[in-house]
Amino acid sequence: MNPAELVASCIAIVGRDAVLSGETAAPYCQDWRGRYAGEALAVVFPADTRQVSAVVRLCAEHGVSIVPQGGNTSLCGASVPLAGNMPQVVINLSRMNRIHSTDATDYTITVEAGCTLASVHAAAERQGRLFPLGLTAIATHCEIGGNLSTNAGGIGVLRYGNMRDLVLGLEVVLPDGRIWNGLRSLRKDNTGYDLKHLFIGAEGTLGIITAAVLKLYPRPKAVANACVAVRDPAAAVALLAHLRANCGDKISGYEIISRSCLDLVFRHIADTREPFAVPHEWIVITQLADVLDTPLDGALRNALQSFGDGIAEFAVAADKDEAERWWTLRKNISEAQKREGISIKHDVAVPVSRVAEFIAQAGSALRASYPGIRIVAFGHMGDGNIHYNLSLPDAAQNQAFIEQHEHGVNRIVYRVVAGLDGSISAEHGLGQLKRDEIAQYKSGLELELMRTIKHALDPHGLMNPGKVL
Repeated sequence: MNPAELVASCIAIVGRDAVLSGETAAPYCQDWRGRYAGEALAVVFPADTRQVSAVVRLCAEHGVSIVPQGGNTSLCGASVPLAGNMPQVVINLSRMNRIHSTDATDYTITVEAGCTLASVHAAAERQGRLFPLGLTAIATHCEIGGNLSTNAGGIGVLRYGNMRDLVLGLEVVLPDGRIWNGLRSLRKDNTGYDLKHLFIGAEGTLGIITAAVLKLYPRPKAVANACVAVRDPAAAVALLAHLRANCGDKISGYEIISRSCLDLVFRHIADTREPFAVPHEWIVITQLADVLDTPLDGALRNALQSFGDGIAEFAVAADKDEAERWWTLRKNISEAQKREGISIKHDVAVPVSRVAEFIAQAGSALRASYPGIRIVAFGHMGDGNIHYNLSLPDAAQNQAFIEQHEHGVNRIVYRVVAGLDGSISAEHGLGQLKRDEIAQYKSGLELELMRTIKHALDPHGLMNPGKVL
């Protein structure tokens, strides 16, 4: 089947208006960061699971690779086709955006993969419930299928867990077009292998997630926020342990932000300002939440006051607007970096107790090898996930710096991470960006098991080739 015949066959399945090819397909073949771009024979927008199945079966029969895509907000190049002459079809699930049901008694919501995270938040809210996945920047664009495929984390992992912890059941189209219906809402089901976990975090390499049953939680009635200037990351680690001992599971967010992040936000994001009269090198933004309608401000203030000398100063939000101004600083770091220009991005995790060690060791090694390097460090200290991005202060020099030194920079960062028993990808996945690097940090047995699973489900290697493995 030649490309024109394949496109015509896709049109016969989903309709003429739901297939793009040529120049009109180009925006879906480039990633959000502008780093990866490829070509596709077509971008197909199925309306339901049966159409997904039919398109996948068509591609499988003719040996055409398949690239699953949602909101295309991947930071590692997993959601776009590879560069080169490989025949590929992008299957974009954005039309599949229906919320099938919300069960306030069962605390579940069943949604299609193309639902945006923001729409799921809103649907839960209408039922007086909470879907707790809290991504800081792209909730209006990212989609549930992508959140599942990357095992997304965000600011609520400390309390609620990653996406893997928020799922009860899945529906998946397999690489041969068969449909596995695992849309169960059971809290207990001990009847063999829990197959849904194969597809969560697999970045579309084992099948296409088309729908999911997600967990809901009670909606908090009381919330308190604080912005804390800490002496250094070690003080931030100690403060987290102190808050957990004094506030328990009420902590629903704990984010650390370095001075370099704040400087970029103030430069590129309008209506932002310093949280304190005196600038500080490190701040923490934390949040308590509870389903009981009892004010939490006092408890948070008392816990901070009793911590000791690791805090330079702090403020507990007197109103929602003040708290939102603080969270705006955190939510806009990625956007500010994008406006500043490209950088070498790392999404790493170490044990929470070793976050300060990572920041100190990596920073020392990088500055010794690359004097003048700018380190933009921030993220989810509550679960040990730090976004650690490197560039030069002069944006005009970054392209050449990254082309010449990215491998060396990565080697330094990843060696420190490995030495602290960490992971080189905490929540963004591997995609194309870290596909080759991971071979140095996983054991041969782990990689063998991953390849065995991949071959069992996708023996012809057609599902999102060149990603993860």
